[in-house]
Amino acid sequence: MPKKILIVDDEPDLMRITCFRLEKSGFNVISAVDGKEALDLTAKEQPDLVLLDLKLPILDGLGVCTQLKKDDKLKHIPVIIFTASANDIVDKVKSCGAQDYIIKPFSAEELIEKIKKWIV
Repeated sequence: MPKKILIVDDEPDLMRITCFRLEKSGFNVISAVDGKEALDLTAKEQPDLVLLDLKLPILDGLGVCTQLKKDDKLKHIPVIIFTASANDIVDKVKSCGAQDYIIKPFSAEELIEKIKKWIV
């Protein structure tokens, strides 16, 4: 059974490309475009990993990650933050409880490597 990944990003082009690359690598991919949808889908779908942009409408990525990590049913799900801004990224990742991060733009290989580090 393929591992399920939730991608949360409000940039349609990046979302399409990332979904395509992950599906080609054998993952089952679901997506959300804002923070509220990300929380709802995570609770409903129980993905194996969440790939989460920081800049999102309604609720930003830090808020989403913080809420996921406070929820006993969801806190075990690894979260990888992906962002174009490297400013204070290590502090942000630690503050919200995410497992890892990747800076945009990234290669498909780099992304797959990060994902496989957290789910096998």
